[in-house]
Amino acid sequence: MTNVLDVLQERGFVQQLSDESALRKRLDRPITLYNGIDATADSLHLGHLVSVMALAWYQRLGHRPIALLGGGTTMVGDPSGRQSSRPMLSPEEIARNVAAIRQQLARFLDFEEGRALLINNADWLLPLHFVDFMRDIGSRFPINEVLRLEAYQTRLAAGGMTFLELSYVLMQSYDFLRLFQDHDCVLQIGGSDQWGNSIMGADLIRRVTGGEAFVETSPLISAAEGEKMGKSAGNAVWLSAERTSPYEYFQYWRNVDDRSVGRMLAIFTFLPMDEVRRLAALPGENINHAKEVLAFEATRLVHGEAEAEKALEAARALFAPSARTEADVPTTEIERSRLLAGIPVTELFKEAALVKSANEARSLIAQRGLSVNGEPVSDARQLITLDALDAGSLLLARGRKQHRRIVPR
Repeated sequence: MTNVLDVLQERGFVQQLSDESALRKRLDRPITLYNGIDATADSLHLGHLVSVMALAWYQRLGHRPIALLGGGTTMVGDPSGRQSSRPMLSPEEIARNVAAIRQQLARFLDFEEGRALLINNADWLLPLHFVDFMRDIGSRFPINEVLRLEAYQTRLAAGGMTFLELSYVLMQSYDFLRLFQDHDCVLQIGGSDQWGNSIMGADLIRRVTGGEAFVETSPLISAAEGEKMGKSAGNAVWLSAERTSPYEYFQYWRNVDDRSVGRMLAIFTFLPMDEVRRLAALPGENINHAKEVLAFEATRLVHGEAEAEKALEAARALFAPSARTEADVPTTEIERSRLLAGIPVTELFKEAALVKSANEARSLIAQRGLSVNGEPVSDARQLITLDALDAGSLLLARGRKQHRRIVPR
């Protein structure tokens, strides 16, 4: 049996381990492990997908993963990586989000016959009695140790936090304890921002049961600006086709930095590492082939083979005028009468959601960063009319990465 740690370390999943030598010995036989996902939206995003892919590797190599949906912890809100409190969601919103996330996880994990488990921590957190919980669990958490955690130091430095948020580490730790007791779950995995909370959970298991549990964290995926990617950062790439279309998802991967291609292939696809290394080493312009493989494989995993094929065809046909009306590029419909009268180009790019304001459009035009039908826009006062339609539509572009088709209605 291949030791899954060797696979994960080679592919770049592992940043921290609580006790590597002891964990390696445990992994010589099948274990149960988990990753917790709070239901703060009706879709997973790339920030979640690192841990989901790690769960999938564990399952492929003979272990049993648990995807723990945070129906209970979402009502509290994880303060990690936050400068302010998370918005409160209603129980009904959380339930809808949980149902949507369940469907997405099934693309990566095999839940048949108990090979993976899908559990909601609302099952044990919501019925808790406060005083009993604080006596049994809260009494085992020295407050000075909790306040040393980076997430809480950050929030306190930013102006304070509520007692509700302070209790989050207790609840996440209790999750680990319950899974340890109920399912012999000995490993928690997650992003590096969860290291402190997860270690507290392993310590709780030791204090309550005398048992041994482990923690493994992965590096966070960063945007081009270096900040964490996710919903709270406002730069999430979603797995939901309604939030990020299959074409836009494909284009995200097609346009990653050349230096990141190998890392992204290793983490976000199941391609063998020999193939990953071969693709990442392609010279010069040939690296674009590696990006195309990355985009196709990543899109296929999330949206299926057919959608990946459509996105690939759309990307290849993008600048072929005869193919534009067929390309599966995100589309915005504009009233024909408005196009007949003429729409300011800055307003058109704003309505197409390629810029946030007319001022941003003017700034990009000055940098020759916006184009219509492949031609850079040079005049911010330009009016776009029906005469500009090419094969029944307009193709707007912001740089080389973001495109939108405009069709009259």
